[in-house]
Amino acid sequence: LGGDGAHAVIEAVGTEQSMRTAVEITRDGGSIGYVGVPHGSGTGLDLGVMFDRNIALRGGVAPVRTYIPELLPDVLSGTIDPSPVFDLAIGLDEVPAGYKAMDERTALKVLIKP
Repeated sequence: LGGDGAHAVIEAVGTEQSMRTAVEITRDGGSIGYVGVPHGSGTGLDLGVMFDRNIALRGGVAPVRTYIPELLPDVLSGTIDPSPVFDLAIGLDEVPAGYKAMDERTALKVLIKP
């Protein structure tokens, strides 16, 4: 199999539209990997289309805690800069606003600064 589209696609947003887009851009016989827990009204999956196009789907929750012992020392020392991952930085007293921003989808990843 083959054709137009990507052989492998990673869906890491978790919205119905992002899953639909992942299916649309995956070539016949390709694979979609997803990370995290989908949210919204549905998954955006049309299993009939995926079956007809022989698209594989695999994924689950990211094992973030597994990497803490290995990566946290590099983050704290400044060797790794995690800032590109965050789209909102707040102070500790603004945590409720951070949760609100994520709930309203105006922010995906919130950094709490000291």
